[in-house]
Formats: sequence, structure tokens, C-alpha cells
Amino acid sequence: MSVTVSAESTAVRVALWRALHVQVDAPPHVLEDEIGLRLAAPEPDWQNRPDMDPEMTRPMRASIVARARFIEDLVLEQAARGVRQYVILGAGLDTFALRRADIASRLRVFEVDQPGPQAWKQQRLVQLGMAIPAELVFVPVDFEAGWSWWEHLVAAGFDASQPAVVASTGVAMYLTREAIMATLRQIASLAPGSTLAMTFLRPLELVAADERQLWQYAERGARGSGTPFISFFGPTEIVDVALAAGFTRARHVSAEMLNERYFAGRTDGLRTLTAEELVVAQT
Repeated sequence: MSVTVSAESTAVRVALWRALHVQVDAPPHVLEDEIGLRLAAPEPDWQNRPDMDPEMTRPMRASIVARARFIEDLVLEQAARGVRQYVILGAGLDTFALRRADIASRLRVFEVDQPGPQAWKQQRLVQLGMAIPAELVFVPVDFEAGWSWWEHLVAAGFDASQPAVVASTGVAMYLTREAIMATLRQIASLAPGSTLAMTFLRPLELVAADERQLWQYAERGARGSGTPFISFFGPTEIVDVALAAGFTRARHVSAEMLNERYFAGRTDGLRTLTAEELVVAQT
């Protein structure tokens, strides 16, 4: 069976929202990333797409850039402590290693993703004449075929005896609780000093009232595209799940915390959603 070599539509949407933040929102920008836009190479009128409407997508793109910036700040903090490995599960069109050579040059960055989209991404980098950094390691894993991401990560040169930062954003809601717990247990077994940052989706009843219609719209869209939301967690629950998986410490990073950190003082209404937040856990 042939593998479709293309980017996932959700990965493209995230990349375009990141670029939209730079192009339509006033500085200071939380994250400056237009490399994903170059990789995706959408039609010239891409900003006229319904899912790119600057007004409607303001909270979504705020959430996307806030979570990315938070994780990059976390990686910088951990690199300063001597951590030298960074694993991105479900990397999509992540551009960290291409944009942040100041941090990435001190790390080995492992991008874990499906073989087709990852092959497409590498082809696009070649076509754009963009050098692939020596510290960037692509780890193709066919999750649908039951491949072990852990075995392929180690085979790609990951040192299990040394600490790492592991990031997983926009993934957990598509996985079963059993799959999430299995992944958390594996990451919790990493060397002491390792850190996980993972986004999770709140159930509808725990989402701010003014966001519920948007949440339902996103849920219908995900279901209609064949990738339904499966797992939801409350903030206390996700912390308990991380501790049960074997992490020594875990904390909830709320939308309120992200807004205070990255959007305080703005007058344009740019604020992140309460629907998707983060859990940070340490081994």
C-alpha cells in the first residue's frame, strides 16, 4: 500500500495560524514563525480561507502561538540546566530547529511523525534550499500500523540514559485514554530530570461559556474530517493521570497563566482559549 506524501491538513492550519499572527496582529509577537507558511505554500489568497478569517480565528491563533512559545521557553530553561535532548511527538510543520539555532545548536532535536508527512516536509526543505540542521533528527513512525515510537526514537540515536524535554501539542484529544497512559508511562520512565509538556482538551462543561460554541464547531469539524476528539480531561484530573503514570511532579498550566505571561497589556483582544491547556510533568 502506497504512503501519501503530503502534509496533514491540521498541521498546515497550525502553520498558517502562526504566520497569520505575524501578519495581522500588532507587535510584540508572541512567536515569529513564517517558515511554516513557506513550507505549506498555500494559494496566494490563503488569508481569505474561512478558517483563516482574522477576526474569527483570533482566539485559536492566540492559543497556538502561546503554547508554542511556552514550550520553547521551557526548552530554553531546561537547556540552561544542561538538558541536551528535545523530542517533539507529532511534529507536523514544527520549525523550532530551523528558527531557533541559538537553542537548537545545544540540543539534539528529534521530530517524531508519520512517514508520509515527514518525507513531504524534508522534500519541501530541499525545494526551498533550506539546510537541515545537523542537530535535527527525523524519526518516521507509522502510528496507524502500530509501530513503537519509543523503539524508533532510540534507534534514531536518542540516549535513554540522559534527560530530555518531550513535547506533545494538539495530539492527546485524538488518542484513547489507554494510548495516552501508555505514552505517559513511557515518558515517565525517562532519565531523572526529564520534562513533559502536553496539551489536553477540557470537556465542554469545563470550557468558558463564551467559548462553548467555538468548541462545538471544532468538535464537529474534527468528527467530520474523520479525526474525532476522543479524550478530554479536567485540570486536576490530568495532573492525577500524570502522577499515576509515574511522574514525580506535575502541574497544570492554565489559559489564565498563558494570558498573563504572553498577552498582558494588549488592547487587541488577543487571548488564548480555556478549552486547550497544558500539563507539565517531571521525572
